[in-house]
Amino acid sequence: MFTRRSSLSGLVASMTLALVLTGCGPETAGGKGKAGSGTKSEGSGSVEVSNIEGTIKINGSSTVQPISDAVAEEFVKQFPGVNVVVDGAGTGNGFKEFQQKSTDISDASRPIKPGEFAKCQENGVTFIEVPVAYDGLTIAIHKDNDWVETLTVDQLKAMFLGDSAAKKWSDVDPGWPEETIEFFVPGNGSGTYDYFREVVKGKGDVELRKDMTPNEEDNVLVNGIAGNKFAIGFFGVSYYEQNKDKLRAVKIVSPKDGQAYLPSMENIESGAYAPFSRPLFIYVSTASLGRAEVKAFVDFYLANVSEICERVKYVRLPSEVLAQGVANLENEVSGTHFIDSEGNKREGTFLESFTAENLTN
Repeated sequence: MFTRRSSLSGLVASMTLALVLTGCGPETAGGKGKAGSGTKSEGSGSVEVSNIEGTIKINGSSTVQPISDAVAEEFVKQFPGVNVVVDGAGTGNGFKEFQQKSTDISDASRPIKPGEFAKCQENGVTFIEVPVAYDGLTIAIHKDNDWVETLTVDQLKAMFLGDSAAKKWSDVDPGWPEETIEFFVPGNGSGTYDYFREVVKGKGDVELRKDMTPNEEDNVLVNGIAGNKFAIGFFGVSYYEQNKDKLRAVKIVSPKDGQAYLPSMENIESGAYAPFSRPLFIYVSTASLGRAEVKAFVDFYLANVSEICERVKYVRLPSEVLAQGVANLENEVSGTHFIDSEGNKREGTFLESFTAENLTN
């Protein structure tokens, strides 16, 4: 059984995939039965059905949730005795549960932070860090907004940074309407909020403005922007793609080349959609990985995530990056690549950081 704890409109319905499963062997601690105990019809063919039983608990990023939801929907067709519970309370909130050993997998739209890592170490929680897809953090406006075509990072700073930030659109550009800007943004427990804050704040001391309307439910943000011509907000590209009939994505001027780009699949994959292209992760508890149902699920996840992530409007990782995540799982290489041995966040791009020599455990 698959349980989706947070509501997601327009998500993937039942998908028929050529599913590949690896690493699902005999019974291990915490799970019952073994794989391949029977078959069931699936359209014109049949699929192997396992009699493994158990419950898998996942919480964390609402941005990663559509991927985990879609994987879980397909997984339980082959493993009907496993109950997969997927929640989307936000990356930070997900890590809080993960630190307390309340979940098996933590979905994350950013790498783990030093304080979160320290708490895991303190509580004896070891994990394997696995990137699963690329996302483009999308700046969205009302579909009838006819004055904004592009935004620079400096304009975003003027709108979002500090309590003295722009109150009206005309404060950003005198040619824009003298109308109050309404802000609909993820809650501060969200990895998407953290990522946006990191890009816009940079190394400065000024925090994001406090007079915004936050919510951990991305669909609430979508509806807030869609219901107000003078609104703006941000969330993962999947939620924009599901709702682009009532929203419009803003082109972002890349600091790399000064050109403006939309968060298309091509621009996210190439890195042209800068600085808002980012990796998405799952963090897998090594203790939970000893259970048959969790091992089967994670193997299934990585065997199928490249196809599934594109169906829910994300971008597949380069094959060599995904292969490194698979190898880390197979060898149970635990730790994070984004915090150094002194407990500090690493500087540099995702690909520069996600290397074997940068692993800290």
